[in-house]
Amino acid sequence: MTEDHVYTPPMNEGEMVESIPVKKNKTWLYILIAVVIIGLLVTGIVLLATAGNTTTTMVRDIFIILMALESIVIGVALVILVIQLSSLINLLQNEIKPILQNTSDTVNTLKGTTTFLSDNLATPVIKLNSSVAGLRKLLNLIGLFRK
Repeated sequence: MTEDHVYTPPMNEGEMVESIPVKKNKTWLYILIAVVIIGLLVTGIVLLATAGNTTTTMVRDIFIILMALESIVIGVALVILVIQLSSLINLLQNEIKPILQNTSDTVNTLKGTTTFLSDNLATPVIKLNSSVAGLRKLLNLIGLFRK
């Protein structure tokens, strides 16, 4: 056999059985991570509920600061989105529209060319073939021309 066509044996049952536990292990790992995160959240809430007022207010202030930072990030993302949208609109108006206009002009030119060729080339040839066929039929009927 050539190097292009290398024979690979079919997968046996042992290989298939090996790949299934890997997927199950990943699923269990994701479930375990989710349970740990939920447990940490519950533990944090319980600890904050039993903690003093100063700790709770400090955690609240930190969350307020984080929410403000998140709002700033979302605002910047929206500004970037608006800028990208305006550049897309600019692209459509200034580059795609002329391309479509040129395409339309080309199609109209092609339509005119096909009409011209039809009127000046195809129609006379069809009429000539029709006349020759009629003349041939007439000569066949008279008996001067046989196939």
